[in-house]
Amino acid sequence: MVDMSLYAAFLLAAFALCVTPGPDMMFIVAMGGRGGPAAGVMAAFGVACAMLVHTVAAALGLSALFTTLPTLYHVLRWVGAAYLLYLAVKAFRDRSVPGEADAVGGGAGMRRAFWQGAVTNLLNPKVILFNVAFLPQFVDPTLGHVPGQLLLLGVTLVVMGFLWDGGVGLLAGRLANSLRRSARINRWMNIVSGTVFTGLAVRLAASPK
Repeated sequence: MVDMSLYAAFLLAAFALCVTPGPDMMFIVAMGGRGGPAAGVMAAFGVACAMLVHTVAAALGLSALFTTLPTLYHVLRWVGAAYLLYLAVKAFRDRSVPGEADAVGGGAGMRRAFWQGAVTNLLNPKVILFNVAFLPQFVDPTLGHVPGQLLLLGVTLVVMGFLWDGGVGLLAGRLANSLRRSARINRWMNIVSGTVFTGLAVRLAASPK
């Protein structure tokens, strides 16, 4: 179904992409810093599920719409930036006591971390264009089943990304828990997370392509 030499090259390129710090990784670190290890892992899982949606869209040819409809691209970009700013405001305004969120939120907090990770990734049109530009480089049309090849490559990237980002989110959460000994430190962690969200929003809004 795929050219094994191309697939091997893809694995190397995908690994390099996964370990290179980027917006998704920064977001996951910020989520782990705010909510602890489980929140970091759930945010990474949300990002992975969103990436799977992007992969299916690329395999079906839907992602190409963004290259032909620039208005749609820009609308999604601004909505994504607005959502990140919303998360930043929530972080800046958070005055919860250390441990209080875990005691009260529980499963709801984990679901929130998942959906925040998923929505943030889904509203980033750069991810969509990345799949359009990156995945086809490792497809051999002569083998046929091009959508299937794209899907296999995309799923491989999603799994690799989740394994790496999930570990990063777990470590970030554990480190944050070890530092979070007082309300003052907890407040500082929220400010750091809010700053990261703000930076990601500005980055998304300020770079059209």
